[in-house]
Amino acid sequence: MPKRILIGTVVSDKTDKTVVVKVERKVKHPLYGKIIRRSKKYHAHDEANAFKTGETVRIEETAPYSKLKTWKVIDRVLAGKTAAIEADV
Repeated sequence: MPKRILIGTVVSDKTDKTVVVKVERKVKHPLYGKIIRRSKKYHAHDEANAFKTGETVRIEETAPYSKLKTWKVIDRVLAGKTAAIEADV
């Protein structure tokens, strides 16, 4: 089964070797049809403590590191490039 890859923004880097990444997606309201934003936060492993709050990063699903961490940070998404919300590799 392929690993999921998501793109989001780092909202917290206070814990050691962990960042919290907020991933937003757009969905259509079932009754009214308006496009609304839904977000979810993921705890991701950052071995070198290299990523700071506000950066846009790609995270990949992995085997669990701990109770909350089942994702790891792959790399930064460069500013100015168009990025998909969810990519299947």
